[in-house]
Amino acid sequence: MPEPKSTTVLSTKGQVILPKAVRERRGWRPGARLVVQETPEGVLLTEEPAFPRTRPEDVFGCLKYDGPPKTVEEMEAGLAEAFRNARDLDRY
Repeated sequence: MPEPKSTTVLSTKGQVILPKAVRERRGWRPGARLVVQETPEGVLLTEEPAFPRTRPEDVFGCLKYDGPPKTVEEMEAGLAEAFRNARDLDRY
């Protein structure tokens, strides 16, 4: 069932107050950065991503590794060990 509609007023400064229920459901707190997009249906507000989008070629080679290449199995074993260690740290 769709949420009940509510109304708000555009101020003389062009500001709109979003209903508290909407802000709480979205987790939008004061200072949240929102992206405003015009659509054929109206205006769409979305939260600005915390980090800009990147492509693999933008970050490839950022972390230097000096040594022989690792196999997929070795990498998976290393990740499994890191997760086990992280879980152990959560116990303290």
